[in-house]
Amino acid sequence: MPALSSTMTEGKIVSWTKATGDKVDKGETVVVVESDKADMDVESFYDGYLAAILVGDGEVAPVGSTIALLAETEADIPEVQKKAQQHSSSASAAPTPAATPEPAPVAAATSQNGSSRGPSGRTVASPRARKLAKELNVDLSNLQGSGPYGRIVAEDVQQAAGQPVSAPTVTPVMPAAPAAAPVPMTAATTAPAPSPAPAITPGQVVPFNTLEGAVVRNMNASLSVPVFRVGYTITTDALDHLYKQIKSKGVTMTGLLAKAVAVTLTKHPRLYASYTEQGVRYNSSINVSVAVAMPDGGLITPVLQNADQVDIYSLSRSWKDLVARSRSKQLQPEEYNSGTFTLSNLGMFGVDRFDAILPPGQGSILAIGASRPQVVATDDGLMGVKRQMQVNISCDHRIIYGADAAAFLKDLAQLIETNPQSLTL
Repeated sequence: MPALSSTMTEGKIVSWTKATGDKVDKGETVVVVESDKADMDVESFYDGYLAAILVGDGEVAPVGSTIALLAETEADIPEVQKKAQQHSSSASAAPTPAATPEPAPVAAATSQNGSSRGPSGRTVASPRARKLAKELNVDLSNLQGSGPYGRIVAEDVQQAAGQPVSAPTVTPVMPAAPAAAPVPMTAATTAPAPSPAPAITPGQVVPFNTLEGAVVRNMNASLSVPVFRVGYTITTDALDHLYKQIKSKGVTMTGLLAKAVAVTLTKHPRLYASYTEQGVRYNSSINVSVAVAMPDGGLITPVLQNADQVDIYSLSRSWKDLVARSRSKQLQPEEYNSGTFTLSNLGMFGVDRFDAILPPGQGSILAIGASRPQVVATDDGLMGVKRQMQVNISCDHRIIYGADAAAFLKDLAQLIETNPQSLTL
């Protein structure tokens, strides 16, 4: 199962949309797979019949492994199921010295002269094999079939033509996310209800779900990066005033903050760059990821792509859509893994300040605390009350330095404090 996320190592089968024996067309959805961040519909790469399911609902399979077997024709299903049983037996058996294999039943089913001809003398070949033979200019009369009763199958034709043989397996393209109840594919347009939280017994060890496992791997990867942190206090009176004016138009505070960060980043390309062994990769787009907690554990970072170029109203609508689809695990991989800068906002929970851990592959992440009334000295030497929030930026010190981070925070504060109206232009 090839992965769409470079950090993904395994996927969980949410539900099979086809049953054993069902006809499967190339490109048709056969299974829903839970990846690091989302539930993905997986399509078959071949036409055929679903002969055997090797990984059932709720089970986990490594990326690249076979999860089902397809038969080319309905008559081939019993033979493929025998292969599936052999696959299961060999997987569960302890390693033993190699033995001389017994002749496969298919070999005994060929005619006495070893050819692939029926009683009437006609060459026995599957429809797909005949089609391939015509395309590849292969003479079927000279082939000995490896299919049931000596039938020539597509793999025999491919071998004769010197082409790589396609394995009759369903090989899903995957990503992964928190566990979800099986969902019938006919209901894919509606958001599935979140799974009820399992009852926790004191002293019980609860295994990580797929999303939590992905977070663990990412956090472990972050330990190898030298990170420094810089804090700044930003007065938010002007931003709060603007928010009250445009909130009724669907604008969210997250959208405003993401827009402010994106506009400021246009002056600081180093802050949304990333480290490579060859040097600094300056990314072409300002894609702002925003951390979102998932109901059943873990977090996901939906991405507001080209946030500096999108107006605040469209950006807020996009954000609401991304959050809704992330919690129903319907995001596409590019909607959660294409970020070049990340925001983590715990201010909505009343948190004053915190440090955020740098995501793998990015140069910076900004942690945003709550905006609170504070007694401060005013410019005229008197005491006054202003709303202020604490922000802390964590940066990869291999490519970003303290002066870079400080300059970014200073420009961000100036935009929020003196000219937030420009975010609506």
